Amino acid sequence: MHYEKGWVKSLRETGNSSYRILLSEGQGEYEEKKSRFIATVRSCQTEEEATAFIEEMKKKYWDARHNCSAFCIGGRGELTRCSDDGEPSGTAGRPMLEVLLGSGIRNVAVVVTRYFGGVLLGTGGLVRAYTQAVKEGLAACKTGVMRPGTELQIDLEYNDVGKILYVLGQRGLEPLESNYGEAVTLKVLLPREDHDGFVKEVTEATAGRAKFQKLGEYDFVQKEK
Repeated sequence: MHYEKGWVKSLRETGNSSYRILLSEGQGEYEEKKSRFIATVRSCQTEEEATAFIEEMKKKYWDARHNCSAFCIGGRGELTRCSDDGEPSGTAGRPMLEVLLGSGIRNVAVVVTRYFGGVLLGTGGLVRAYTQAVKEGLAACKTGVMRPGTELQIDLEYNDVGKILYVLGQRGLEPLESNYGEAVTLKVLLPREDHDGFVKEVTEATAGRAKFQKLGEYDFVQKEK
């Protein structure tokens, strides 16, 4: 399991649910009858950030026919907005937003820039083009899952270290910190739902010698392949 420490936050601020996030922005293109659709996707934590990003793209692509947009803010998608930016109503912004919502990615915004190719696409063609452009943009991004976790300190005897490292490895975990003194202290961040099972497994593996201390509850990011 991989940790992105820069994303760790107190659960009191972020809630208890898991959701996908962007680890890097991305850009993808789709072409339909000589019209170019350029999708730029970026992580945005607030409506203000999303609005500023949209304005940035409009300035960057000032010569384009349309800069349509959509964003989804909040772990449960509490705030959503979309804009057709002059395209026929419902043919751009809404389909773009549906792709974002369907991806499960939150705190994300996308702008699809269209350079008109001289051929009208019709309602169905526009929906298809804007939908596909967003999919191409998302495919170019790195993503992860924001998950609620528990940080534990485990105090061990030296003879038990190998057993614990094996248990961690089987679960795809690795210590956040390891201290070897008169005894051994490991700090581990694991998914909250795995806490009880992990403690039980370690207790059995060490015949009750391992001692646990809960250090806190945090959100952490697990990278997706």
